Amino acid sequence: MGWNQQGGGPWGGGSGGGGGPWGSGNGRGFGGGGPGSQPPDLEDVLRRGQDRLRRLLPGGGGLGGKSLALVLMLGLGLWLLTGFYRVSTDEQGVVLRFGEFTHTTPPGLHYHLPYPIETVLLPKVTRENRVELGFRGQGDGRGRTVPRDVLEESLMLTGDENIIDIDFSVVWVIKDAGAYLFNLRDPAGAVGWAAESAMREVIGQTRIQVALTEGRQSIEDRTKELLQALLDEYKAGIQVRRVQLLKVDPPSQVVDAFNDVQRARADRERLSNEADAYRNAIIPEARGQAERLLQEAEAYKEEIVNRAQGDASRFTAVYQAYKADREVTTRRLYLETMEEVLAGANKVLVDKASAGVIPYLPLPQLQAQQGATKAPAPGGNR
Repeated sequence: MGWNQQGGGPWGGGSGGGGGPWGSGNGRGFGGGGPGSQPPDLEDVLRRGQDRLRRLLPGGGGLGGKSLALVLMLGLGLWLLTGFYRVSTDEQGVVLRFGEFTHTTPPGLHYHLPYPIETVLLPKVTRENRVELGFRGQGDGRGRTVPRDVLEESLMLTGDENIIDIDFSVVWVIKDAGAYLFNLRDPAGAVGWAAESAMREVIGQTRIQVALTEGRQSIEDRTKELLQALLDEYKAGIQVRRVQLLKVDPPSQVVDAFNDVQRARADRERLSNEADAYRNAIIPEARGQAERLLQEAEAYKEEIVNRAQGDASRFTAVYQAYKADREVTTRRLYLETMEEVLAGANKVLVDKASAGVIPYLPLPQLQAQQGATKAPAPGGNR
């Protein structure tokens, strides 16, 4: 049968008192008496409660010892079954016993003591979280997000005492859910503060020119390593995936002057490269010419030495012949010398036997005429 409609509530009771489950009265205690009333009889209260329980059961019958035990065992079994829970592949189970952290569980089916003894939290440990530093995104009224500079985070001092404006982001995931939930009050804020501290330390050891050009990857790697060390020291249970530099510029107030300096440095670098190219082209050519001159000098030296040695050997041979026969050697030297001197001179032969007449025989002209006669005419038959 359903709830008893007599009185107020499922426990019955009088029509005027609005009593609680233990009887009628003004609702101030067990039995509901006013000031000075006697405390209720416990046996009477239990008996009346048992009577009302019998009326609630189907048929209004009573419960025997076995039936009551069966009902209690069934309720206990259902209560114990509520302790099963499943951890997904992207989660980590955090088991609490009376609100105190005890241990974590990996993905899969697990069991904990039912509520209220133990409870479980299931945070997402594979989801990437992002912290942005140096800027904040804000709407422009057209559905677009426009970054807004946060100068107190982005302006940093470099190792050569220059100011640089840096925007960067940190991507992180939960490594240990228990430490993440209970060791830090604000994990995302802690990541931001630690990341800003690590970036300032790395930039403070880096020259501005390196930070603006080839040092970006090194800055990201060093900042990630230092940030992870800080979070591990805090026992934050957080794993840093990557640090990304989004903007590395000089402050906006001096950007024009800085660009002029950068252009001047680029011109200097270009001129230096051109000078190096000219040097690399002219030095090998000069070295080749020097090597050629050295080789020519060596050849000339060898030639002169060999000629001098030949002249010396010839003089020695002539001298030996002169010692052996002076007259013959003298006559021979005279004839060889005259032959060498008169070889290219015009000669006139005079016959001593002719009296008063000087016969002249122009041998050079005759030789020239003879050579012209023998030469074939141009275009003639051969």
